Amino acid sequence: MATELHEAICMAKKERHKNLFLNYKNLNNFPVELLKDEGLQFLERLYMKRNSLTTLPDSLAQKLPNLIELYLHSNNIVIIPEAIGNLARLQSLDLSNNVLQFLCPEIGRLRSLRHLRLSNNLLKCLPPEIGDLQDLETLDVSMNQLISLPDRLHRCTSLQNLTADHNLLGHVPRQLCWLPRLNQLSMAANRLTFLPLDMGRSRELQFVFVDNNVDLKGLPSYLYNKVIGCSGCGMSTHGLEGDQRELPGEALSEVLVGLPAEVKVVGSEADGVIPLEEIAMRALHRIYRQPATDLNSLPPITPCLPKSLLHLLQFPLGHCHRCSQTMFTIIYPKLFPLRDTALAGVHRRTTVSFVAYCCSSRCLRTFDLQG
Repeated sequence: MATELHEAICMAKKERHKNLFLNYKNLNNFPVELLKDEGLQFLERLYMKRNSLTTLPDSLAQKLPNLIELYLHSNNIVIIPEAIGNLARLQSLDLSNNVLQFLCPEIGRLRSLRHLRLSNNLLKCLPPEIGDLQDLETLDVSMNQLISLPDRLHRCTSLQNLTADHNLLGHVPRQLCWLPRLNQLSMAANRLTFLPLDMGRSRELQFVFVDNNVDLKGLPSYLYNKVIGCSGCGMSTHGLEGDQRELPGEALSEVLVGLPAEVKVVGSEADGVIPLEEIAMRALHRIYRQPATDLNSLPPITPCLPKSLLHLLQFPLGHCHRCSQTMFTIIYPKLFPLRDTALAGVHRRTTVSFVAYCCSSRCLRTFDLQG
């Protein structure tokens, strides 16, 4: 095997190969032949799947400076060196099926990266620097131990496909709703209890899968006309048999479990007056409604606002599902049990409701799910 490996690498050097396949070679260490002399300056794609590697050399970027794709699926890699950030041309990195417990912040220096696959590792968190990957299109972090996603993930403005199935996620950062190109979001088999009000508002987002989040009982009404997966949702207190209908108040209370702390008032059709704080926030936001507003440029009144409200100016709770009015501290929710909609025949093993989040009692009364 060693002779075969040596010959393959020597041939790649001699003929200036752009692709090198070293899958299934029983490698415990990174081959030193790849790092000798000037390395493989012309190599663009390196396949090292299903070996027994535990780490990567610090000199990888120096010896293989033109790598575009690096496939390390199914090894025993525990740690990635900080020098990984020096692979300036890298576009695809596959570290699935390893034993990573930590991802170094230098991953954010891979500014050309388009596809990052980290599924089936032991990651408990992701570095905020992932948000610096503005060309990233695919991120797969499924089957890890993540309890949250970085708030800065919304800076990955090219992200199209985010997969985070089988983790320990308790919430979805509402900043993800600002991702302009996100087309598919999969967060099945987590611990979600609530989805952001604006989830599905973007026309680009067409596929949302939240199956087997047993405590998730509400889906934003924006998702009604999307391709959704919600099998097993809302099943924590209900069996699969029988028609266990709840009173409207009880159903609403269960759906709103996990409601963001910024929500200070849950309005109803009988409420005719919007709180002054909400009116003030809406007025201020109308002045500075550009997504990239620099909070330091706001007028002198803003230092008087609590930091939490300043954050809300940049990332509001959501937009009214009836008129698109921005909302900050109050919501007017309206339930539409899925079993009573046209989708009942498609989604059987679930007790979720669609929820319309409105900005006023008038919008609440006039909202039509199928309108």
